[in-house]
Amino acid sequence: MKYIYLSTYPQIFLSMTGLRVHEFDALLEDVQPLFEQAAITRLSRPDRQRAIGGGDHPTLTLRDQLLLTVMWLRLYPTQDVLGYFFGVSQTTVSHYIAYMLPILEGDGRDRMQMPDPGRKRRRKLDTLLKDMPDILVVIDTFEQKVQRPNDSATRDDWYSGKKKAHTIKSQAAVNGDTGEVVDIPDSVPGPTPDITLVEQSAVCTKIPDGVGSMGDKAYQGIDKLHSKGYSPRKKPRGKDRSPEDVAYNAAFSRYRLIVEHTNNRLRRYQSLTHTDRHHRQNHTARVRAVAGLVNRQIRTRLPI
Repeated sequence: MKYIYLSTYPQIFLSMTGLRVHEFDALLEDVQPLFEQAAITRLSRPDRQRAIGGGDHPTLTLRDQLLLTVMWLRLYPTQDVLGYFFGVSQTTVSHYIAYMLPILEGDGRDRMQMPDPGRKRRRKLDTLLKDMPDILVVIDTFEQKVQRPNDSATRDDWYSGKKKAHTIKSQAAVNGDTGEVVDIPDSVPGPTPDITLVEQSAVCTKIPDGVGSMGDKAYQGIDKLHSKGYSPRKKPRGKDRSPEDVAYNAAFSRYRLIVEHTNNRLRRYQSLTHTDRHHRQNHTARVRAVAGLVNRQIRTRLPI
């Protein structure tokens, strides 16, 4: 499973990591200085008794440690299985992931940029949506099953009636033109209402002037949080929905489909799809790390 062998099979490499070989190489180039700085910080701690350079040396190179971590995010195997494939122990795998995940999270956050109102648009709004700003941030959430909490006092806090399971919720805000992820707030218990999460995350305060925001019917009231916030038109109580509203909501749904495509890209990484095995620890870091990888995919595959 090491890079020197796996990179000679591009399609298998793509299936294992979600990245093409040249995309992985670019990722390695970007994270290498971050890794080296983190290593210096870790090895320079006051309670360390050895000088820098002393002690055991890593079994795997930085490139293979990065490959191991990206494969863990993509396929979410158990650490002993991953250790078998790379020829290291389960404990070593755990250490590599613990070192690399914060670096990938930081790289992911660096790649989240709100849309620039001055840039030329790529997509055209439907005429029915002509009152909206030219550029929009589209917001949506997804849930992941988690292990049933042991603490009975907080167990119900994580039970999602929608999913009929204990879940954790992640919110993704994406660029309405490109689909790139622009913001990932901290993960929250699954039952948290979407509109409440928008308010708690303060994502609307990060959106530049001239850029709008939109969400599905779970985001009714987003206009109160953002002056240019939009959601589908509600059905009048006791009346049929008007043909104009039906057409408007259909056009609205077509535009916001881009966030569904991005969420699908995120959830191709099984660490965000399979039942969480880590008791909800470092979940936000995982989502941001995956978002950075997905943004790399989108950016390198956008038409010129």
